[in-house]
Amino acid sequence: MGDLISTHLDENRRQFITERTGKILDEFFQFFEEQYPLALFNKIRYEVEENGGPQPQLLQRKTRLKGKVIFSGNLYQYMEVSRKWKNRYFVVHDDYNVAFYDGKMAFDRGASPKGVINCAGYKVLKSMDRYLELINNSMPGIKGKASSSPFLKWPTEYRTILYHPYEHHFYFCVISEKEQQKWHAVFQDCVRHLNNGLPEDCKVETPAFTDAVRLYRQSKDQYGTWDMLCGNQAQIISNLVMEELLPELGTAIHPKLKGKFYDRQRAWILITEAVHEMVLAQTKVQYKAVLQRCEEARPALESQIRPDMDQIISSKEHVGNKIRVYVMPKAEACVRNRVQPYISSILDALMGPTSRGFSEVRDLFFKEIVEMNRNVLNEGSQHKLAEHMEKMSVLPYHPVKMQSCYEQLEQLQPQLEGLQQRFDLSSPAVFVQRGQILMRELLDNTVYTFEQLLHQDLGSSPDKEQLCKTIQRIQERVLKKYDYDSSTVRKKFFREALLQITIPYMLKNLSSSVNTALPKFQEYIFEDFSKFILVDNIFEEVVLQSVSKDIMLAVKEAAVQRKHNLFRDSIVMSNSDPNLFLLEDQPINWSSEFGNQESSGPENASDKRKRMKQVVSMIQDDGIYHPDEVDVKSDLKEVSEEEHVADDGSPEPCSPVKSPDSVKEICDLLTIAKIETEVLAPADIALSNGAVCTSGKASERNPSEEIESKLLKEEHQSSPPTEKTEDGDSSTVNSPAKHEESESCQENATLCQQDSNDKETGEEVASKISEAAEDSHEVQDTKSES
Repeated sequence: MGDLISTHLDENRRQFITERTGKILDEFFQFFEEQYPLALFNKIRYEVEENGGPQPQLLQRKTRLKGKVIFSGNLYQYMEVSRKWKNRYFVVHDDYNVAFYDGKMAFDRGASPKGVINCAGYKVLKSMDRYLELINNSMPGIKGKASSSPFLKWPTEYRTILYHPYEHHFYFCVISEKEQQKWHAVFQDCVRHLNNGLPEDCKVETPAFTDAVRLYRQSKDQYGTWDMLCGNQAQIISNLVMEELLPELGTAIHPKLKGKFYDRQRAWILITEAVHEMVLAQTKVQYKAVLQRCEEARPALESQIRPDMDQIISSKEHVGNKIRVYVMPKAEACVRNRVQPYISSILDALMGPTSRGFSEVRDLFFKEIVEMNRNVLNEGSQHKLAEHMEKMSVLPYHPVKMQSCYEQLEQLQPQLEGLQQRFDLSSPAVFVQRGQILMRELLDNTVYTFEQLLHQDLGSSPDKEQLCKTIQRIQERVLKKYDYDSSTVRKKFFREALLQITIPYMLKNLSSSVNTALPKFQEYIFEDFSKFILVDNIFEEVVLQSVSKDIMLAVKEAAVQRKHNLFRDSIVMSNSDPNLFLLEDQPINWSSEFGNQESSGPENASDKRKRMKQVVSMIQDDGIYHPDEVDVKSDLKEVSEEEHVADDGSPEPCSPVKSPDSVKEICDLLTIAKIETEVLAPADIALSNGAVCTSGKASERNPSEEIESKLLKEEHQSSPPTEKTEDGDSSTVNSPAKHEESESCQENATLCQQDSNDKETGEEVASKISEAAEDSHEVQDTKSES
């Protein structure tokens, strides 16, 4: 891989990448430095005016998933260097970054992870065909036959792929479909969370950055939503640079790639990854410097804004009125002819899947509470209630349980794909992920409100029946609040989605006739206020005002018609439950307050990691052997099939010994015991390292005395089995049956001998097995003679 990178990314090409990246960054940072003072002005203005929306009825959790682990378990990861599949232990922390270790022991003792995966911008795939399709679309310059053998061979069919257009690709596989479904849901949740955008608590940096990204892309004639607006600021800017830089590099490098079709694709993936590392490193340094420069100028800007706030607002309104007179007729004509006829159809496409998803969230919460109430009624203790509440508190972050809710909203994407041609909608997946995040946040608020109300009523120590009535009463109270907040959240989501679909379309249609005339309005702005009043932003506000009225009216009509359980705007539940907001806004530790765990002194970091609870339960694969490393040519399915029980239900050769009920079983036990006493007794060692041919009870007893006593007892109680021959004489069981019994004894002895840890040679083991088989024949002959 090093030779490949050095060949195609020599010093001259690296210098070109650095210079081209610097030029793109300079253009972007010019937009960012222009938007930063305006974002600061808007923040101060909103603080003064305090324009708030409807008050939510549910409490909001401030600290989410602190100290929790989402999921952990083993995965087979494909190693690029050795081209083998290595068994590694993966841990998904509360920040949704995926860390992987050599094994669980390394994680428990606090070792540093071998790597950390930031899933922002990734796609989680199960199909290799879909993966190859994305690769082919990302490199149109590479031509070849797709029927060639791929560069990656999978040991099992249960695969998971993390694909990113610019970063490293990750390949995983497991040996069961259940594992694959869980890991797929977990990885999708990581992508969903990290694609949620920048933190909203940064009231200046975040709006300035997002506006800069939008205006920069519009300057390149790219309007609408962007599916690579994910991750932190440096990642987003790197995606912006790679989107423009990579086609230029592909034109120069694609013709020079040699080898088969998939070999050239693999080479281009490695080159893209190396280029992205260079761009990301350069972006981090330059963005940090620009942000520091803006933060240093912030005090001077604030001292200028606060005394002149009224004058700045008046000047902005004066300029806005002039731009409105020029732009509004054209904008209204565009709305009337190209947007308004389609608003209702877009809203219907949005409302169906979204409302079904929020209804599914409500049903999930209801079912979990009913199940908990039933268990409390049967068990009737606050300790059990605490266990159920611990699980309930992380329900919104359980990707497997939430999957049915997320799938309802995923139906939104095919319905919005029909709008791509008319409104140039580039990425409908943005709306799907945004709606899924709102569903999770609303369920988290619902669970948190239920927790606080239940914790308040548990102080009186009610009995079992009273406790169930309390849970049911609180459930009904919380569900009413959920219905109101669900309606508010969905209406806001519909309005935002309609604006994000229609505004870019209108800006693209109006820009050709307006952009040439906009610079002349700059002369109406005072020079002292020019940093806080930007003509391009006022133009977008005018376009927003032209279509907002129709969008608000469409959503209001849907609420009046009671479509999808939406509340009317006239129903405002302000301060309907004032006592609720007087509760302590503190997280509740159910296990420590109501559990029966005994404190055994302070725990060290290793013990704390071992006892750390996770949201999704681990998958237990007892009896399945997981090799640490698998070659590409090997097949994990063969390994798992050797360790599993046969499909016909026959027991494993090394299953624990049961009580003997027949002469044949006693014979088998006697043979196994003889081998164990002759081979393992001199060494005086116990079976370890996975040997399971005998249970603990079978290894502790004295086999020779116990089995001989049972044999003598059975001889006195029952006569040996006989059957009539053709001549009418009574005889013992025929010799073929004896032969089958001896063969089964030999097979059991051989299998158990293979699982043991002794160091004897194959000849010694074979001789002892033959001696055991002869002894079994002698035992049967003795019984037949008697």
